[in-house]
Amino acid sequence: MPEPGAIRYTESAQRTIRMEAAAVAALEARIGEDFARACDTLLDVPGRIVVTGMGKSGHIARKIAATLASTGSPAFFVHPGEASHGDMGMITADDAVIALSNSGEVVEIVTLLPLLKRLGVPLVSMTGNSHSTLALASEVHLDTGVETEACPLDLAPTSSTTTALVMGDALAIALLEARGFTADDFAFSHPGGTLGRQLLLMVRDVMRTGDAIPRVGVNTRLAEALLEITNKGLGMTTVVDPAGHLAGVFTDGDLRRSLDARIDINETLIDDLMNTHAKTVSAEILAAEAMRIMETNEIGALVVVDDTGAITGVLHLKDLLHAGIT
Repeated sequence: MPEPGAIRYTESAQRTIRMEAAAVAALEARIGEDFARACDTLLDVPGRIVVTGMGKSGHIARKIAATLASTGSPAFFVHPGEASHGDMGMITADDAVIALSNSGEVVEIVTLLPLLKRLGVPLVSMTGNSHSTLALASEVHLDTGVETEACPLDLAPTSSTTTALVMGDALAIALLEARGFTADDFAFSHPGGTLGRQLLLMVRDVMRTGDAIPRVGVNTRLAEALLEITNKGLGMTTVVDPAGHLAGVFTDGDLRRSLDARIDINETLIDDLMNTHAKTVSAEILAAEAMRIMETNEIGALVVVDDTGAITGVLHLKDLLHAGIT
């Protein structure tokens, strides 16, 4: 056995990556009529997609089932060994099955074939042997075979599990597009974490309302407006007309420009200094969209108004960051 220091770790890793990348690249030429038939089969099923596999293929099958389920194709994993001992009851005649086995001869899956045929469920297989028992028993067979595993002994499933995983992703994305699956649909399946917050959180959920809104009238003197800016801590204030509608905004940046002009803060009205072209948004847009508007316009706050122009809230950049919108 070579000394640990003599093992060329980086060369081994690079070789593995090259071999697996080549195996994945070879899949593209196999995407054709069979793949389209598999998609049609899975798209038309009234029930769910049951994904199964043994050993390392089982781990890949679990991931494929999870990806399908989160992208609009209801799916779950069934262990083929457990299926022979009661879990076949989880599969109904309305379902379809995707079975993974590189050899196509794994006993636990082959044992299930007569039962699946009796149920009449469509079977899509992914194997490396198109003449295997599993492939021949399938309505549709997808070739995920590789010339050699990345394992130097050509024993440990490496390249073959990678190609099966990629083929599963290809199926999931093709079905997603066929179903017209949207970002909102995806968010419904991913309500937690940053992804859910970005896709589900609305401006109304994070904006400041009521007394938290910095607000002064058009006839307010600048000195008084500065007190409002300081008290509310947002570096800006809204300016409203006598009807309570937005007339403009005044920010820290506007203050610096005003001081450069040597104005009298005790005599000058905010009406003479405010920005009348402030960016506004509706409370009903996504918070992520509000973040994009801020970034595009290089501003730190947005005024939220209703259809009449009345102020309903103020959204500050730090509110978005605190909510996990990035």
